[in-house]
Amino acid sequence: MTILEKFDLTDRVAVVTGGAGLLGREFCQTLAEAGAAVVVLDLDKDATRQAAGELKGQGHRALAAPTDITDPEAVSGMVADTLSEFGRLDILVNSAALDPKFDPEAVSKGIAPGNFEEYPLEQWNAALNVNLTGMFLVTQASVKPMLAQGKHGSIINICSTYGLNGPDQRIYRKKDGSQPAFKPVYYTVTKAGVLGFTKYLAAYYMGTGMRVNALTPGGVFNNHDELFVANYSAKTILGRMAHKDEMNGALLYLASDASAYMTGNNLVVDGGWTAW
Repeated sequence: MTILEKFDLTDRVAVVTGGAGLLGREFCQTLAEAGAAVVVLDLDKDATRQAAGELKGQGHRALAAPTDITDPEAVSGMVADTLSEFGRLDILVNSAALDPKFDPEAVSKGIAPGNFEEYPLEQWNAALNVNLTGMFLVTQASVKPMLAQGKHGSIINICSTYGLNGPDQRIYRKKDGSQPAFKPVYYTVTKAGVLGFTKYLAAYYMGTGMRVNALTPGGVFNNHDELFVANYSAKTILGRMAHKDEMNGALLYLASDASAYMTGNNLVVDGGWTAW
């Protein structure tokens, strides 16, 4: 098998949670271009259908799966629909997560950034329900057909540099020294939990052919204000934020046979943020 053949995903089926989001759409596009049929899973029905429709318009195989990942019945239905449409499930990308920097409606959804001393319990619970319990439910339902197939099971859990290090809250300050927002406590806690979940599953599925790894992106530019970009870039060895397509190569590596000897690990693509 040539090196390019190892990256080929022809005849494989991938589910991407958060598939209509900033990075999720990139992941769906990457997997489809590599030959996989892609199930676009997201809570936003319109965005999910639009993302899947764009893939189909390019000649790729795709299925829109609007799903609440915190609802066990909805998740089981998504897996059943995947098997009905494509007959198998080989790759799971757990990309869905609550993160206020990507969500202008964060306050109304109860996930607004805030200082620790007054952080509301309901917002903490809401974030844990999506970022950890939702990942647990989707993975639990998806591994069953993977195990039945006996091969090509690859799970990629999307982490964050804030799951490796505590947030430097100084980068959210304004020039006058005011601190209008804090990266909330749930984000570091849940993303650290993603790494624990990854290692647990990798060890648990020893000998099955199932591989479980994490992918940790650094900060991805998403119309952030100029001061934040400058503050963030100053802490990064490469001196800038990531472009939204710069995680795609790492994602494809983890999903494909190119990473056949890798499990229980965390691939960090952060421009050097965590190197110093």
